[in-house]
This record gives sequence, C-alpha cells and structure tokens, in this order.
Amino acid sequence: MIDHGRVAILAFGLAAGASVPALAGVEGAAGLLPHRAVYDLKLKDASDRSGIEGLNGRMVYEFTGSACTGFTTNFRFVTRISTGEDTRLTDQQTTTFENTEKGEFRFETKSFTDEQLDKEVSGAAMEADSKVKVAIDLPDPREVELTASAFPTEHMLEVIRNARNGNRFFEARIFDGSENGDQSMITNTVIGPQQKPEKDDAGDAAKAGEFADAAYWPVSIAYFNDGGSGDTTPVYSMSFKLYENGITRDLTMDYGDFVLSGSLSRLDLLDKPSCDQTQPRP
Repeated sequence: MIDHGRVAILAFGLAAGASVPALAGVEGAAGLLPHRAVYDLKLKDASDRSGIEGLNGRMVYEFTGSACTGFTTNFRFVTRISTGEDTRLTDQQTTTFENTEKGEFRFETKSFTDEQLDKEVSGAAMEADSKVKVAIDLPDPREVELTASAFPTEHMLEVIRNARNGNRFFEARIFDGSENGDQSMITNTVIGPQQKPEKDDAGDAAKAGEFADAAYWPVSIAYFNDGGSGDTTPVYSMSFKLYENGITRDLTMDYGDFVLSGSLSRLDLLDKPSCDQTQPRP
C-alpha cells in the first residue's frame, strides 16, 4: 500500500534535537512562494513481489500563506493501481496548517479506496520543552509526547538553508502527522550542487513557467522509522529538483517494491497574503 502521507511533505525535517534556525523564522519563510503544483504520476519500476502491473495517477499540492499568518497545505494524491486481476482507486486528501513562529502544526487526512472512506486521522502538535506534544483527535483520541522534531515547512527551510550553505548531507527528525499521527521519522538528506536545466530536462522544466531556466538543487531524502533497531533500509525515499522558493519538480518516489515518477504538468503561482491579513485555518 502506498504511504501517501510520506509524499505529502515533499521532503523536509530539522536535525534531531536542534532548535529552529533563524532562517525558519519570518525572514527565511518569507522566501517561500505560495503555489499550486500538479504532477502526473506513473509507474517507473515494480518488483514481482509488489503485485503491481500498472499504476498511474495525479498529485496536487497547494501551498498558501506567509510567515506571519502561517502556512496551509492542501494535498491530494490519487492513483489507479492494476494488479492484473483487478483495479483499485486510492485517494488521499490531506490538509495541514503550520505556524513556524509559534511551533504549531495541525493535520487532517482522509484516505479513500474505491471512493469509500477507510481511514481518517486528525490532530494537533506543538513544540514545547524540547519535545513535540501531539493531541490526536482521530482515529483514537489520545496524547503522545515525541522527541523534538521539525514540522514540514520548518524542514523545508532547513533543506534550503543547507543547500545555500553548500552542505551536502544532514540528518533530521520530522513529524508530519502521517500514519496514525503518533510518530516521527528520521531522515537523511543529500543535496547536490545547484545547477541549471539541461536539454534532456527541457520538458519538465518548461512546465515551471517563469522558473523554466532557473537554477535548482537535486535533493534526495530517505525516511527511516524512529528506533528501527539499526535497520539501514529506508521505509521510503524521495528525490526531486528544488527551487529556492520551495517549488519542486521531477519527482521520484521509491517505496522499495515499486517506484513512481511524478512530472510537473501545471504550476500556478498564488497570492501571498500580507501580514495584516488572517490566514484561514483548517
């Protein structure tokens, strides 16, 4: 089964136990660009063990808000999976709100299979006393306390900061509310040198509109279960091309038994609210 929640963050987490650097405040977050990106998905590779013979779909990622109002992410990931014997339609819809200044994060995810709701997760998390305290509303109301972790936008800013500083590798811990909303994950991030699009990259780059010729960083992130008893195999990994404004394209999502590619098919730039406007919250 595809762990869509791990895709929704499109990569991003702060070094374990560290505090959020200055870049993750208003000054750094001001560089993030509100946008809506649509990606066409297709199966790149699959092992016999996966049981998948064909897969296609679409992913829509909408990022709005500002550093002073908070950031809202709306994410939808729809796939049609063929096993040779039958076809299954999966649909995940996630909404999050993150205030990078206050260290607040809220999340809500609904997962559907063949248009039937099969899972719903919601809750809120807060950075406090060098920990992350999570209050889960669904599926089972409860509270958990986790090791200090970054929320998705915080980590996006940390990736960009490391890229600008020429740091090629860093380890991070992230909490994004995925799965049952009660665990964080360790991430290893590798960042390549900034580069311009090549001729063989023209198709995907052209969909980036005014950023078609802009420089980007190639980024790869591997996600590991927290406390995985020394297991060196990631649960999931992702690579993409990252612009310094937070927009990504040319995605590869590796689930172990199968790999998906995501090509940017449409990019819409959205208005950035001023600091005297109130950002709607989910």
